Amino acid sequence: MTEPTVLLEERGAVAVLTLNRPQALNSLTRHMHQEFWAALDRVDANPQLRALVLTGAGRGFCAGADLSEFDFSDGPNAIERADPGPVIDQCFNPTTRRLQRSRVPTIAAVNGVAAGAGASIVMACDIAIAAPGASFIQAFSKIGLIPDAGGSWLLVERLGLARAMALAMTGDKLSAAQAKEWGMIWDVADNCLASALAMAERLAVMPTRALTATRELMRGAGQRTLDQHLDVERDTQSALGRTHDYFEGVKAFLEKRAPQFKGE
Repeated sequence: MTEPTVLLEERGAVAVLTLNRPQALNSLTRHMHQEFWAALDRVDANPQLRALVLTGAGRGFCAGADLSEFDFSDGPNAIERADPGPVIDQCFNPTTRRLQRSRVPTIAAVNGVAAGAGASIVMACDIAIAAPGASFIQAFSKIGLIPDAGGSWLLVERLGLARAMALAMTGDKLSAAQAKEWGMIWDVADNCLASALAMAERLAVMPTRALTATRELMRGAGQRTLDQHLDVERDTQSALGRTHDYFEGVKAFLEKRAPQFKGE
């Protein structure tokens, strides 16, 4: 049997999703996206899972799209066959959207190179922790394209326009240490997977709905005025005020005990 291109392991309340094409630096095929979505479906459907760690097998995190799936052979309709638009629309954009809408917090453990859309996937996660030897490469300009899978938006959000522009245009490699200094990732750790798991375990006992609502508010902050955002905060706070974890958190505070959150 063919080995799965995406592995999913449950470690208590933490799910570990591993991109599993190490011989190709975990570059993404259409089939791999489908297995990715199936794994995310399993996580979203299991209320016992409260956080997700995403990493790569072997020496790389993800090298972006597998260009061998594009048809550059001679013959009629060459432009249409090589068009990257359909695979972006049908695969990469849904993957970014799915990560952004995950029921649980997502932590990227960047074990090696994250190139092209691989870097976009890192930024689509809520938190990213990289190994010291990891790197981030906007490889698109080297093949006549632009950052995709949300990259052109996420880069500006994380780094500001000046740094995002230069990285995207030059395609220069960004080291893990520099990525942390510039705000692309949260931290650098010798064992990035262990650190990501520790972060996931910490988040997994917290109020899950409040964490993902925080994600949604912060992601949308730049698209609203402060006046509009105050109303969204009010409505979100009101909705969370009806949850088990809100009542449990306040009771635990008043009773001077540790809260027992359920993610509900």
